[in-house]
Amino acid sequence: MAPLNSMGFAKEPSATRVVVAMSGGVDSSVVAALLKSQGYDVVGLTMQLYDHGAATAKSKTCCAGQDIYDARRVSDMIGIPHYVVDYETTFKADVMDRFADGYIHGETPVPCVLCNQTVKFRDLLKAAKDLGADALATGHYVQRIAGEGGAALHRAADPDRDQSYFLFTTTRAQLDFVRFPLGGMNKRETRELGITFGLHVASKPDSQDICFVPNGDYAAVIRKLRPEAAQPGEIVHVDGRVLGKHEGVIHFTVGQRKGLGIGGEAEPLYVVRIEPETARVIVGLKETLLRQSFALHGVNWLGAGEGPSLEGTAVRVKLRNTHVPVPATVFGEGAPGTARIVLAEPEAAVTPGQACVFYDGERVLGGGWIARDPALTAAPHNLRRAAQTAAAQG
Repeated sequence: MAPLNSMGFAKEPSATRVVVAMSGGVDSSVVAALLKSQGYDVVGLTMQLYDHGAATAKSKTCCAGQDIYDARRVSDMIGIPHYVVDYETTFKADVMDRFADGYIHGETPVPCVLCNQTVKFRDLLKAAKDLGADALATGHYVQRIAGEGGAALHRAADPDRDQSYFLFTTTRAQLDFVRFPLGGMNKRETRELGITFGLHVASKPDSQDICFVPNGDYAAVIRKLRPEAAQPGEIVHVDGRVLGKHEGVIHFTVGQRKGLGIGGEAEPLYVVRIEPETARVIVGLKETLLRQSFALHGVNWLGAGEGPSLEGTAVRVKLRNTHVPVPATVFGEGAPGTARIVLAEPEAAVTPGQACVFYDGERVLGGGWIARDPALTAAPHNLRRAAQTAAAQG
């Protein structure tokens, strides 16, 4: 039997077709050039995701018109075929609309996770298979490690570039097909490879904004997608006092301190709850944010078995991408796709709509979406009680 090549297949690289998801940035461009230099049969695919508009001229967003041009130019330079696939309709339905609806429902969504879950690792993966690919390669900084039980997802070698938080929805079947050639590198090494390969994007700035929110104005995008979303309401203290008015819950996120438009309090106030049903934004002191237990939905499990144990599995969790993983226990709740997290210590970063990702050391065990807690909806005093309970448990 022939030895495995670097993609894990027992055949020559020239007989191994790899489709590369090319965003036009340095990372995916280096992946394409690297695999081509290793002799693989490489095909580049770039997704057209939205009506570029003002984003076309931006240098800090992904998937803009300039990026499609850059991906095509890199493909021509390294000598691989390149195709653009139009996913505007599905991107709007599966990413942009869900982003807007999340804010309307008092959540803070993570559109990059939704994009990976849908158009990238569902639609683009299917397109790669339709092209006869053996694998789909991306420029993500995350590691896929093959083992006897199948491929496992691990954090990137460079913790500063790790993107595993955004890939927790990757299924086992997808992980069998996807490859991440940059997972063992840091950004400096990637850019040096870009220079070595003579890529014009070697010094191109990284994408920083959400591609369809190039100026960072989330509320403007939501108002455009959902004109009825800007419903005014009250800003209410956890003790029941009405402190002011607002122009719509879409302007707020749990944990927010700045831009509340209220004053006169002795200590800083934070958004601790958003109630879209009543258009109320509940604010309180920082300790009111503390939560130690919360529910998850849409759970994807990559550990042993079909899901987290009913008796509980010890993990570390990230509550947002920049969050340092903290000790917790994840409990399966019986119903598919649901779980409950109990943190070792209360945290103030538990935001509905954000992802909670599970780790066992460097391995990603999966994750889920943080659910709103209906027990805290009835009245502001429940928030005080919840904070007092969490503090006592801590």
